[in-house]
Amino acid sequence: MPQNPPGAVRMGLLEDLKEKLGDIAAEIREEKPNYYSVRVEASSLVEAARRLVEMGFDHVASVEGVDWIKEKEMEVSWHAESYEPDLKSIIIKLYTRVPRDDPRVPTLIDVWPSAEFPERETWEMLGVVFEGHPDLRHLLLPSDYEGIPPLRKDYRIKVEGFIVDLTRQQKQ
Repeated sequence: MPQNPPGAVRMGLLEDLKEKLGDIAAEIREEKPNYYSVRVEASSLVEAARRLVEMGFDHVASVEGVDWIKEKEMEVSWHAESYEPDLKSIIIKLYTRVPRDDPRVPTLIDVWPSAEFPERETWEMLGVVFEGHPDLRHLLLPSDYEGIPPLRKDYRIKVEGFIVDLTRQQKQ
């Protein structure tokens, strides 16, 4: 595959993303140079990931979640990258938002096997269920841990007899 001149891929990638994903994406934008975000409904995640693979984004570097407690939503995102020289410096954030009280999304490990462990960590730390994931079990917490996932904003920390409320805003 011939390499494009520096900057050529980035300049045309937004249009390519819109062409390939526009029919299923709620939003596609360039956040900053070489970093793009694609928001889809949870039901379109697998199809969007497959299309990104077709475009050359062959692996996931990370999976993360954000607890939007006031909006009662969880945001789940996969950061896709490529080993192809023309795409190597580009990150695509594929993301969705789901209800916080029942955060469920399909697993993407059938499309991107590298998502297996990051999805497990996101399940463990935020309580996002990756439907179809073959091995949702604890990675960092004790295997018998039960309770609120520790990265949720309503998680309480007990420190030397005090309970710290992470949802309270601190005055400066």
